[in-house]
Amino acid sequence: MARKKAKPRSGAKRAASGGRTGDAPDSRERLLRAAHLEFAAEGLRGARVDVIARRAKINKQLIYYHFGDKDGLYLAVLEHAYSEIRQKEHDLHLSNDEPVEAMRKLIGFTFDYDAEHREFVRLLINENILEARFVRRSKLIKQTSSPMLDLLRDTLKRGAAAGEFRGDIDPVQFYISMAALCFFYVGNVHTLSALFERDFNRPELLAERRKHVIDFVLGYLRPEEKVAAKTKRVAHDAARPGRGVAV
Repeated sequence: MARKKAKPRSGAKRAASGGRTGDAPDSRERLLRAAHLEFAAEGLRGARVDVIARRAKINKQLIYYHFGDKDGLYLAVLEHAYSEIRQKEHDLHLSNDEPVEAMRKLIGFTFDYDAEHREFVRLLINENILEARFVRRSKLIKQTSSPMLDLLRDTLKRGAAAGEFRGDIDPVQFYISMAALCFFYVGNVHTLSALFERDFNRPELLAERRKHVIDFVLGYLRPEEKVAAKTKRVAHDAARPGRGVAV
């Protein structure tokens, strides 16, 4: 009896499998990385699927196989980017540190992440141009924010109980302000460099800004009585003989 002829698979599945059952295990990750760079550089509308596929060294049909269309790929890139930074924040293990050290670590990490992942900064700028259209659609992105806020809330509470932090700080407002100090510098580094005639991308100026941001935020967290005591101590030291300002 003659064997039945097998039906051909769809074009997407055939390209995705490359003639085998299933595709390469890292194909989705490679597409996400390549798409992240393309969307960060060109935005959603300017990004080209052909360029993404070529950069990932993967058949273009795999994009449609994994993500449906370009919008689906863009949303997946956003979700992957947010999940990645939230996982790294979690890996700081802030609850294991004293409150001041935990906060110092978080601020430093945030600045370093923005400085070392410029494509992440550009991706968020582009999504804001779209008025967060895709972030609003994602349940995953919203879910990843909750554990970070819980950890931040706990750190602020522990710091207030120890007398190291003010007790009236809203964790959401705090995170926005802390993140903004890091994000603004990196996102505007070229215009700032042109305006002030300094190359703010130089390692020593990045390090200087990083220290300033950490000191600035920790200074805000400090209770008023500690600020007053420090101010009084500095004034007292300055008034001591031989400690005045030379003119």
